[in-house]
Amino acid sequence: MARREGRREGSVNGLLVYAGGTAYDGVRGTDQQVTDRLSELTDVLYVDPPRSMLRRAPGDRWGAGLTPVRDGLWRLTPVAPPGGYRPGADRVTAALARRAVRRAARRLGRQVTSVIASGSLDVLGAVPGARTLRYVTDDLTAGASLIGMAPGQLARTESRMVRRADRLAVVSPDLVERARSMGREATLVPNGCDSGAYLGVDTAPWPEDLPAELADAPVAGFVGHINGRIDIALLEAVADAGHPLVLVGPRAPRYEPERFPALVSRPGVHWVGAKPYDALPSYLRVIDTGLTPYTDSAFNRASFPLKTLEYLAAGRGVVSTDLPATRWLDAGDLVRTVAAGEGPRAFAEAVRTELATARTTTLVGRRRALATLHDWSERVRMIADLLDIDMASQTSKEVAGR
Repeated sequence: MARREGRREGSVNGLLVYAGGTAYDGVRGTDQQVTDRLSELTDVLYVDPPRSMLRRAPGDRWGAGLTPVRDGLWRLTPVAPPGGYRPGADRVTAALARRAVRRAARRLGRQVTSVIASGSLDVLGAVPGARTLRYVTDDLTAGASLIGMAPGQLARTESRMVRRADRLAVVSPDLVERARSMGREATLVPNGCDSGAYLGVDTAPWPEDLPAELADAPVAGFVGHINGRIDIALLEAVADAGHPLVLVGPRAPRYEPERFPALVSRPGVHWVGAKPYDALPSYLRVIDTGLTPYTDSAFNRASFPLKTLEYLAAGRGVVSTDLPATRWLDAGDLVRTVAAGEGPRAFAEAVRTELATARTTTLVGRRRALATLHDWSERVRMIADLLDIDMASQTSKEVAGR
């Protein structure tokens, strides 16, 4: 890919460090989407959550966990001592990660100019003088049980990073208020979507693990992680109403050990497990109405679900529980919302109404137009602005590539 010709003069040796909350090769969420687009503007080193040195992979010719992804993008997987996420030990883990970042930059011959910390790993002080951004994509404290860490420990880590960062960005209105309660003003940079990824959804190959007869009936579907964030009662209500239901995504091992197996054993319910990102258009071809069935929790109220925008980008209808982020979208009739107090029956009724709505060319166009307003490219422009990254480099690259 011809990227370097488009960099502004003097920027080639600059390096942006992005410490994500998930591994780069994991589910393509906020961290991966933002990183890929930032790497079109400047060289990027993506830092995975550290892994125990007991699981360190030997023989990596790039050194301890440093591997190239493609031109201008590298991935660093730092190592942590055994038990490195315990309270107290987490600071040692962070210090080791900061040292690994400095060593990686030297090995690459790059000068770190910006640092973004998205997950719970505090790398903000890795390189003195670098611009720093704390990018809050979730309420870590409220989600402590989901990531297996102590709430108090995460609260201290969050407070420390919020205080130290030059700039603060958050993904939801709820997190803006949380930042204010901590004495900081935050820039709202909501999650986005790859609006062009689903333009060919209606001609995508039919998935081999779903029956062809699903093409003959309106289908409700869910795409994403199946874990404690998901209200299984809402999914059960959709199945009880007799609507075909497709579930796409990995299930957390301890999620609803009795109810989930019972749900997916029903004749009209099809769970296909985790799928690669580039396979999602095929599954969204099958789905007529996408579901965002979140529980009413502090963690979910602070979130900004990617799936809602991805459903819209595919031209699909959406039924979602009522979340602050969904209200912020101001989607009107394009997203049907159900308040937590209305219960599973109301959710199933909203799904029935949406499934009965004809998918006209005009309606699909309106859905996709809304998704386009929230494309990841727009979000990355905001982040680049916060870090004083020159967006003109991208324009020059596009001209050079013609």
